[in-house]
Amino acid sequence: MKTLLKQAMLALLVLAANVAMAQPGVYMMNYGNMDNWVDRQIKESGLIGGATKHVWAIGPATTIIGDEAYVNQGGSPWASSNVMAKVVGITKTNTSVFPEKRGDGYCARLETRMEKVKVLGLINMEVLAAGSIFLGNVHEPIKGTKNPQKMLNSGIPFTKKPRAVMFDYKVQMSDRENRIKSTGFGSKEEIPGRDLHEVNLFLQRRWEDEDGNIYAERIGTMVVRFSEDCDWQNNASFTILYGNITDDPSYDESMMGLNSIRYGVNSKGESVPIQEVGWGDPNDTPTHLQLQFTASHGGAYIGSPGNILWIDNVKLVY
Repeated sequence: MKTLLKQAMLALLVLAANVAMAQPGVYMMNYGNMDNWVDRQIKESGLIGGATKHVWAIGPATTIIGDEAYVNQGGSPWASSNVMAKVVGITKTNTSVFPEKRGDGYCARLETRMEKVKVLGLINMEVLAAGSIFLGNVHEPIKGTKNPQKMLNSGIPFTKKPRAVMFDYKVQMSDRENRIKSTGFGSKEEIPGRDLHEVNLFLQRRWEDEDGNIYAERIGTMVVRFSEDCDWQNNASFTILYGNITDDPSYDESMMGLNSIRYGVNSKGESVPIQEVGWGDPNDTPTHLQLQFTASHGGAYIGSPGNILWIDNVKLVY
C-alpha cells in the first residue's frame, strides 16, 4: 500500500512539473545561472612544461584532480570548448571558457585565443580556439584536430516549445578587420571579414534508421550575432521562429539554413552527422534542443584573438 501511495504521489509530482512548464513564464535552464563550476585540475605532460591547468566545466561546485576523461557532472546539460587532448602520448589542455565573478555569483567568459604546443621533433602546433558553451557533451580525450564536430555530441533530449530564449550578455570585439584560420597544420590563413559573436538555438525532431543514421527536421530556429562592444545587457530576449522560416524577413540562409555539420550519438554508440532533411511543421513536437554561445562565428579554428563574450542567466520563455 505504501509503495502504491509513493508511486501515485510521484506521478502527481511529475504531472504537476509538466503542467507548470507548459504555463507562460520564464524558466532558468539547469545550471543556466553560471554560478557553479567544476574545477578540473589536469597536469600536462612534462615535455610541454608539466604545468597543472584549470579546465573549467559548468556543473556542481567540485574539484576533479587528474587527467580522466570528463563526463557531465550533477545533471548539467552544458559542455564547452574546454577540453583535454592526448596526442602521440602527450597530454594537453585547452581552456577558453572561464568563470568570472559577477555580483553575488558568477558568469561565463568565452574567449577566442591561440593555443600553442611545441615539442622538439614531435609536435609544433598553434591552434585557434574559440570559447564556446553548448548543450551536449564532448568525447574526451581529443586525439587530433581532424573533423572537430565529430568530437561533440550536440543537443539534449527536449520536447517543449518555448517562445524565446533569454540571457544576459556583454561583448568585447577584437580590433582585427579579418579573421585567422589556424588548424595546427600548415601556415595560418587570413579569412576576410570581422569575427562576430553568435548565439544559435535549434529545435529538432530527430529519428534514426536501421543503419544508425540520424535525420532531423527543423522545428524551431533562433540565430543572433553581435558585432559591437557593449556593457551588460540584462534579460535580452530573442524570439524562436517555428516551422519553415525561409519566407520570414529575418531569414538568413548562411546563419539559419538547414545543415548537417553537427554530430550526435546513435543507438549503436557511434558519433554520426545529424542530417537536417527538411523543415518541420510548427505544430510538431521536437525531440532535441541545440543551444550554443560562441565567441567566434566562422566555424572550427577560425576567429580573431581578443573576441570575448560574457554570458549569464540563460532562460527559456514560454
